[in-house]
Amino acid sequence: MFTLFRHKSQETARNASGLCHGGHPYEEPQLASLRSKLGCSWEGIVGPDDDLARGAWLPVVGLEGERRQAGLLDVLAGAHTVRRLDLPVPTMVPAVLRQMLLPVVFDALGLPRSRGEWGKRFEQGGFSAQEQEKLADYLGPRYGDRFRLFSERPFAQVAGLSALNGETKPSTLLIPSAASGNNVPLFSSLSEADHLDLPPGQAALWLLHAHCWDTAAIKTGAVGDGQAKNGKTTGNPTGPLGQFGVIMPTGRNLYETLLLNTPVRADGLAAGDRPQWAWDERPDSAAAKSPAGPEWSVRPAGGLLDLLTFQSRRIRLIPAETEHGRRVRHVVVCAGDRLALTPQEELHTAWNHTAKPKAGQPARRPRRHTSGRAAWQGLGALLALALPEDGDGAYTSELLRQTGALHEERRLPGDFALGVEICGLEYGNQSAVVENAIADSLPLPVASLLADDDWLRTAILECVDQADRVARALDALHADLRRACGGEPLPRDKGERPSGRFLHAVDGRMRRLLAGLQTIGKDYDMLERAQEAWELTLRREALREADALLAAVPPRAVVGRTEKVNGKEVVFRSGKAAGLFHKRLGEILYRLADALPAEGEAA
Repeated sequence: MFTLFRHKSQETARNASGLCHGGHPYEEPQLASLRSKLGCSWEGIVGPDDDLARGAWLPVVGLEGERRQAGLLDVLAGAHTVRRLDLPVPTMVPAVLRQMLLPVVFDALGLPRSRGEWGKRFEQGGFSAQEQEKLADYLGPRYGDRFRLFSERPFAQVAGLSALNGETKPSTLLIPSAASGNNVPLFSSLSEADHLDLPPGQAALWLLHAHCWDTAAIKTGAVGDGQAKNGKTTGNPTGPLGQFGVIMPTGRNLYETLLLNTPVRADGLAAGDRPQWAWDERPDSAAAKSPAGPEWSVRPAGGLLDLLTFQSRRIRLIPAETEHGRRVRHVVVCAGDRLALTPQEELHTAWNHTAKPKAGQPARRPRRHTSGRAAWQGLGALLALALPEDGDGAYTSELLRQTGALHEERRLPGDFALGVEICGLEYGNQSAVVENAIADSLPLPVASLLADDDWLRTAILECVDQADRVARALDALHADLRRACGGEPLPRDKGERPSGRFLHAVDGRMRRLLAGLQTIGKDYDMLERAQEAWELTLRREALREADALLAAVPPRAVVGRTEKVNGKEVVFRSGKAAGLFHKRLGEILYRLADALPAEGEAA
C-alpha cells in the first residue's frame, strides 16, 4: 500500500519557514517587461495544454499561501515568490526537481564555480533579469519545442512507442497508489479494468515520477528493442530514486531551495554532459542508447545533467479527446536505461561507508530510510559530516556538507531557516510492488552542520539519543511486566510497543526544539536550558506511559514469578520492574537525576 507518514507539526514548521527574507532586488517593471516579451503573467502563462514550458500545469503555493498553477518558465522566473511545490505526493517533489527544474537551471545558467559565486547568487534573493533572459531563451528558442508532451519529439517519452503485443495499459500504471497489474492496494477504489483520465499536467507529473520511482521486474517489450524476449524484458531495477532514501535541503522559498540543491563545482559541468531533452548534442557512444528510441542500455551516468534526467523507462502517453478536453487514458511503459550503480556524485542521498569493502564493491553505498521512524530519529546519519575513522558508519549527503561549509564561510547566516525533507519508497515481492512510502521534514540548525565546531551538533545528537534510550527503557519495562504477569515479551516485529507511543508524544517537542536552536547563536546558557527542558519533556511523557503500563497489570504481578535466564533464576515483579525503570531513567536524564531517586525508591 502507498501510505504516507507526515506530521501536522512538520507541515506547520515548513510553512513557517517559507517566509520571504526581504524585498526582491529586481523591480516589478523589469519583470513585467520580461513577462510581456514572453506573453505570460504570474497568474498562469498562456500556452497549449501540453506545453510544459508555457502552459499552466505545475501546482505551487505562493508566499502568502495562495495556490495556483503555472508553467515551467513562470515558476522559475518567479521562484522567489513561490514557497513550495504543491504536488500530490511527497515522492513527486524530488522527481520534478531532478527531472526538470534543477537541470534546466544548471544547463541554462551553469553551476557556481566557487562558494563565493554561490553566495552571490544567494544574496540576489532571486534570478536576476539577465538570468531570467537566459532561462527564457533556454525554454523558448533553444529547447522550448522539446517541452511538449504530445509533439513529434514528446518530452521524456519515445514517439510512437508500441508494445510487441500491440496492447496499451491504463494510465493508472504510472500511479503507485492505484491498482494496476501486480500492484493492487488493499483498499483501492480502482481496479485494473477501470480507466483514469489524467489531464496533461497531471500526466506529466506522474510521467516524471515513473522515471524516478517505477517498480522493478518484468516490463512490456517494445517494438525495436532487440533485447526483448518473448514480448517482455526481465531484470529491470526500480527507478534510480528507489535505490536510496532521498534527502533534500529546503529554503524559505523555491529559489533558495533550488540554490541549496545546487552543488559547487570548480570545473562546472562535465564535458559532453547533456540532459535527456538535448541527448542529440552528446558525443556519439555505441554503449549508450538515445532515450528518444525504444532501445536501452546498462551504463553509468554521463554527468550531473544525465544523472538527474536519467530515463529509466521508455514511456509513451496516449492522449484522447474527451468531453473535458484532452486526457491521457492509456500509456505504454517499457524497459529503459539501467544505471550501473549509484555514482558517488549523487546529491540527494546519505551513504553507508564500509572501511573494508569486498572485492569489486564500492566503499560507499547509498543509505535507505527506515519505515516508522521520524526524520529526527535519523539525525545521526544526517549530521555525520566526516567519514568514520575506524570501521563502518554513516556519511551525510554532499549538499548538507556543502551547506555547513557555506555557513562556515558566512555565505549563509547562522539563523537561516534551513529545512530538510526526506522521502523514499519501500518495495516488496522482488521490488515489483510498492508496499509503503516514507516522507517527513524537519527544521535543522545550520550551525549543526559545521565540521570543525560540533558543540551544537553534539547537543542535538545527545537529545536524540536520550529519546531513543528512554524509549528502550519503556520497552524493557513492558517486557518485565509481561513476564511478571506470566507472559512472554513481545517478539521484535510484532505488536504495539510503548516506545512508539512515547516517541509520537515527544515528536512535536523535538521539532520545536530544532526550530528554536536555529536562532540560538553562541548562547551556551540557552542551549543548556533547552536541554533541561527537553529532559523534562522526556521524563513527563515517559512517566505517563509507565504509569499506564503499571496500572494495567493484574494483582498477581506484585508477587511475580521466577524464570531461568542464562542458567540463573531471576524474579520478575512489577515493583522490581518499576524500580529498574526509574533507575535507568535517572541515568539517561542525568540533569534531572536529583529529582528521580525518591521515585525509584518509592516504587
